[in-house]
Amino acid sequence: MADVIKTATRDAYGKALVELGGKNDKVIVLDADLAAATKTGMFKKEFPERFFDTGIAESNMMGVAAGLSTTGYTVFASTFAMFAAGRAYEQVRNSIAYPNLNVKIGATHAGISVGEDGASHQCCEDIALMRAIPNMVIINPADDVETRAAVLAAAEYEGPVYMRFGRLAVPRIFDEDYKFEWGKAVVLSEGKDVTICATGLMVNEAIQAKELLAAEGISAEIINVHTIKPLDAETILASAAKTGAIVTAEEHSIIGGLGGAVAETVCESGKCVPVVRLGVNDEFGKSGPAVELLHIYGLDAQNIVAKAKQAISLK
Repeated sequence: MADVIKTATRDAYGKALVELGGKNDKVIVLDADLAAATKTGMFKKEFPERFFDTGIAESNMMGVAAGLSTTGYTVFASTFAMFAAGRAYEQVRNSIAYPNLNVKIGATHAGISVGEDGASHQCCEDIALMRAIPNMVIINPADDVETRAAVLAAAEYEGPVYMRFGRLAVPRIFDEDYKFEWGKAVVLSEGKDVTICATGLMVNEAIQAKELLAAEGISAEIINVHTIKPLDAETILASAAKTGAIVTAEEHSIIGGLGGAVAETVCESGKCVPVVRLGVNDEFGKSGPAVELLHIYGLDAQNIVAKAKQAISLK
């Protein structure tokens, strides 16, 4: 059996920026003194004249990004998710999204899997914050291949985009010829008993959960929701109509993230389908090895299996 390729989506982000920089001299990258961690340092090495370190001043960086975008540049502004969505929220809202400017926010180190950095740096609220901002698009890719495709697509999109990347290396899911479809969820495998909508690193866990469920005679349909806003309601509702139950899985708070978006969509559709959310409960994270933390907070295949059985029991 071939070795499983594992890559952190933040690494794929850095490589995609370099690729973009070689194709488009109107791409500019900003970072808030974290280029080594966010991997924008790769772009800095290749295109130093189009890279700017704004220092530990994330709010100012968003303002600079907004200004540069008005002069015709496609600007990628990067820092940890905690600082991009949290510390700089007002500037993202008022300076970027309100005037609908062409700024792409590369938010790395999202979720519990930041690990040893602890609760102060583990941002599990960023999707909820960004979802509430008009004009903002939210992308949360599942692996390195999808990350590259998403970054290239974001560069072509005219308007603000929030891209969520992780620190932890995750298995490759897609082939190199994978085509990213803007705002279109990906049905990875079909099933008839329960729908599992997953995003980010939880997509791989959902794939593993499907195998565990199959061993018990339960057929699960797996959907990779890479674009959380706008949500692909059509695909999700079609699957819900077929299976009659939904589980959402995300490395984010169960409040306001993918689970909230799917529940809102199902409720507004008038369909009586149970939706069971799996994510970080209403609590902060803590310091520890990333993989161990994912298990502690129930962000794994085994817990997806448990939630799937719960959803089925509610039909």
